[in-house]
Amino acid sequence: MSFRVVRSSKFRHVYGQALKREQCYDNIRVSKSSWDSTFCAVNPKFLAIIVESAGGGAFIVLPHNKVGRIAADHALVGGHKGPVLDIAWCPHNDNVIASGSEDCVVKVWQIPDGGLSRTLTEPVVDLVYHQRRVGLVLWHPAALNVLLTAGSDNLIVVWNVGMGEVLVRMDCHPDTIYSACWNWDGSQLVTTCKDKKIRILNPRTGDVLNEALAHEGSKATRAIFLRHGLIFTTGFNRSSERQYSLRAPDALGDPIVMVDLDTSNGVMFPLYDPDTNMIYLCGKGDSVIRYFEVTPEQPFVHYINQFQTPDSQRAIGMMPKRGCDVSTCEVARFYRLNNGGLCQVISMTVPRKSELFQEDLYPDTLADEASVSAEDWISGVDADPQLISLKDRVFLVQGGYVSQAQSTTLTVTKKSNVLDKMGSKTSPKSGLSASGGGSTVASANGSPVTVNNGNSTTGGGGSTSPASNGAQPQITIGGVSEQQLGELRTKFEEEFRKLKAIIVKHENRIRAMEATIKVMTDRGMSEVDGGGGGGGLVASTNSTSSPSPANHPPAVPSHPPTNAGDDGGHYHSAIAPDEV
Repeated sequence: MSFRVVRSSKFRHVYGQALKREQCYDNIRVSKSSWDSTFCAVNPKFLAIIVESAGGGAFIVLPHNKVGRIAADHALVGGHKGPVLDIAWCPHNDNVIASGSEDCVVKVWQIPDGGLSRTLTEPVVDLVYHQRRVGLVLWHPAALNVLLTAGSDNLIVVWNVGMGEVLVRMDCHPDTIYSACWNWDGSQLVTTCKDKKIRILNPRTGDVLNEALAHEGSKATRAIFLRHGLIFTTGFNRSSERQYSLRAPDALGDPIVMVDLDTSNGVMFPLYDPDTNMIYLCGKGDSVIRYFEVTPEQPFVHYINQFQTPDSQRAIGMMPKRGCDVSTCEVARFYRLNNGGLCQVISMTVPRKSELFQEDLYPDTLADEASVSAEDWISGVDADPQLISLKDRVFLVQGGYVSQAQSTTLTVTKKSNVLDKMGSKTSPKSGLSASGGGSTVASANGSPVTVNNGNSTTGGGGSTSPASNGAQPQITIGGVSEQQLGELRTKFEEEFRKLKAIIVKHENRIRAMEATIKVMTDRGMSEVDGGGGGGGLVASTNSTSSPSPANHPPAVPSHPPTNAGDDGGHYHSAIAPDEV
């Protein structure tokens, strides 16, 4: 007696269901760029999609409750000079998003709660380093404000966004970089390149730990780190057939699994859920979403099912697990855009009869809090990402879960230049700096203010002398002492008083001249009317009779007399240019 053993898995019956059209997003002009990117990024607060924009690059940011038809003039995020190629939400702040563009600049934006009411053109910080277009932006999973960017200049740059500075520069790739992915704790990096190789890098030093041939095809490949250390890749074989593989980091050249899928020519994007160990394959131009489960048993990557749609997809984004609805046993949610401008919301659900919280479906998932700071990470500290439980968390309709963390604003503090400490004469525009017992804050006009509490300090372009015990602390602003500021203010007040007096005198003279012209005009017109026959005005003008003082006002001299104190109406400043 023979029988077939069915594999036991709680995800065998996962099925996808598309929401109704009125619960989706319509009239979105998706970018027509040929760059291999998902063009879409989602978090529990917002949906961001790269769109077509004239005169530069832009992307649209929508709150999840703004469903239906989107107005053609909806506010955009549009500060790039070239088309936007990739966007990524910060995993530790749901209001911060990074974008890379063909203008070689990476911009980090702060989106207000509730979405945009007008087009946003001012980013929080511009990250300028790449010499060619930036096609990949990727946040660190555990370290705060650490961002990875990759460009067509074959460089990978790791940034500390909070300081706006470069932490690591990696130039080990000979050609275009297709993809990059952090491992679970962010201690390693896997990349794929146009030279058909897959590499594992040390992200702090840029050293290549291991490399091997990924896929034999010449088209783009993608690679991701799985939670337990394995690597999943997608690519093409020599016959341009699409395939996927599973590899161990210490044996990249010997795949554990290599499976051919079909003959389509669209690049497949693997979207990974670390909680359920499921991988969703979505290809640009495809009409299906295939999903697999990775297990320790043969054949290791188990095909489950596929979600079929009648139209092809142009872009796709995946919601983090803390944005899924646990009350309906939703394990994944996708935002799929077609060429017609419709963003279709697809919910992947595990059928369960009970309405209670299913702990086996929802283990602790990634939180929106960082584990380490950027400074600690670059110094060698590794830490697993923070995890939270989805049980007893409040779910909002079309809005995900309410974050337990306070809404924070991304602030950028740039380090001062070492040359700024040379003094005010060599650096009049000094940055923020402090040494000794003093402290430095930014003044209202942007000049550094150095407060010394008794110790001799030189920094920020200014210097202070030691204060005696009991004396008030001396303050230096932009290299000028408080006493010098008082003297300069007195001089300015005196100059303003002189200027005001001269303006008043000129105003009185203008009024007198206007009155004179008016009287002369009225008298001339009256003589024309009384003389008749023409020539009246000429006769009165050439007449030798002296007019009465009542009819003729005194003549206005061409050069007004010089009065004491006004220098003949000319203003001469008493302040030397070097004092201003």
